Amino acid sequence: MPRPLGDLEDAVMTRVWQWNRPVTVREVLEDLQQERSIAYTTVMTVMDNLHQKGWVRREAEGRAYRYTAVSTRAAYSAALMNEAWSTSDNPAAALVAFFGMMSAEQREALRDAVRVVQHDGESGSEAAAEPPAPPAAEGDSAERPEPPGR
Repeated sequence: MPRPLGDLEDAVMTRVWQWNRPVTVREVLEDLQQERSIAYTTVMTVMDNLHQKGWVRREAEGRAYRYTAVSTRAAYSAALMNEAWSTSDNPAAALVAFFGMMSAEQREALRDAVRVVQHDGESGSEAAAEPPAPPAAEGDSAERPEPPGR
């Protein structure tokens, strides 16, 4: 099951997702230091934890690693929404409440997404066994459609 990222994990993953390329601890550290005081070892530990959890993969480069996202931010967000919805004792009521919280722009994006899913289901000769992964936002890397569990 997906688990929400902690604040620092989210800050690190935001950079990995936005940059959409292999990154080093030093690069993430230098960017984070523009917002807060943080130690190299803290960022290194967070990135190692993200690797252990399956959020990033890493490749050795000399004495350091380069980290790459395993999933997109869109897939991460979708998995969190699915988890919250599926654990509700009244999924229909949860959806109604969620839709009620949405802005007009978000509801329009939802309508667009439903049209995409319906179109994809109708265009194939067989019904889709599971919904397609959400379209990757510009800058997202889409290697794996679902984020890992813990």
